[in-house]
Amino acid sequence: MIDRPRRFGGWTGALAGLVAVTSVAAQEAPPLQVPAKSVPVPSDVSPQMAKIIGAPLRSNWNIQPKTGEAWKPVAEAGAAALAKLVPGMLERLKVKVERTTIDGVRAFILTPEEMPPENRNRLLVHVHGGCYVLNPGEAGLPEAIFMAGFGRFKVISVDYRMPPEATYPAAHDDAITVWKAATRMADPKNMAVFGTSAGGALTLAMVLRAKQEGLPLPAAIAPGTPMSDTTKVGDSFVTNAMLDNVLVSPDGFCDDGAKVYANGHDLKDPMLSPVYGDMHGFPPTILTTGTRDLLLSNTVRVHRKLRDAGVEAYLQVGEGQSHAHYIRDDTAPETRKVFEEIAWFFDRHLGR
Repeated sequence: MIDRPRRFGGWTGALAGLVAVTSVAAQEAPPLQVPAKSVPVPSDVSPQMAKIIGAPLRSNWNIQPKTGEAWKPVAEAGAAALAKLVPGMLERLKVKVERTTIDGVRAFILTPEEMPPENRNRLLVHVHGGCYVLNPGEAGLPEAIFMAGFGRFKVISVDYRMPPEATYPAAHDDAITVWKAATRMADPKNMAVFGTSAGGALTLAMVLRAKQEGLPLPAAIAPGTPMSDTTKVGDSFVTNAMLDNVLVSPDGFCDDGAKVYANGHDLKDPMLSPVYGDMHGFPPTILTTGTRDLLLSNTVRVHRKLRDAGVEAYLQVGEGQSHAHYIRDDTAPETRKVFEEIAWFFDRHLGR
């Protein structure tokens, strides 16, 4: 592990003053005017990833259902389409899946057909993404399948409650319930938690809550492109708007989904915007994002906050990738590399 840079007395005050002056100047500066331009697909990505990057903007990016009931048909339609892809993923990556209930919470257990000896006492907990309103049931499994297949870990994937079934803090409660149960199945020193988007935020929130409740912490976590700030603070909400072909805009569907789940709760609460939480004492963390990701800033800000808190934090950024492109196609070399990198990180930090 790299030692943190030392801070020397006189420099600390001078640097703080410089940062303060720079911050004020930035607030007073007029917005930068950027001319319209065409953005080609990067030439150095795989054909599979090029197809994903070059896809048109998500067709329903600007739908804005205001209730859980209105979200339900949207979620069901998306889930039906995605669930059709799951059997092929399971077959290609040689993973078995089993539905279960853990202390009253719906979940899936994923097991690779071949598990190396060093992973036999290890257990991962997965929380899926979907803006807190999408990807119920098997539709939430692709990322868990990739981790089980590429990393060859046993994974519990939490099928947490979402609107209209329940609102905040239901998903958080379900995730922490499964975490508590999982710590009775394996030594927390041999465990990790991971998830993407809302699942990335839930991963961070689970650690915050575990700290609050005095629960054992995982040995490592992997929050991918986390929805770490639901208040729309972050440079990439502007710079990558209409460039990210998944989330597309900070005023799109995902923002409204999070609001429906929050159900009037303060969006700046660290449980919903973990970047505002206390990250001292967090386990080693590996974060993943892309250069076109609308949540690039959400990810970078978490990385910086973790480093400032003295936490080992590793950041991987995919060339040309929009939000969560790395969980779109298991045949893309970039996808394999992301999950092999996470597996490498977990292997460094999990006991055996």
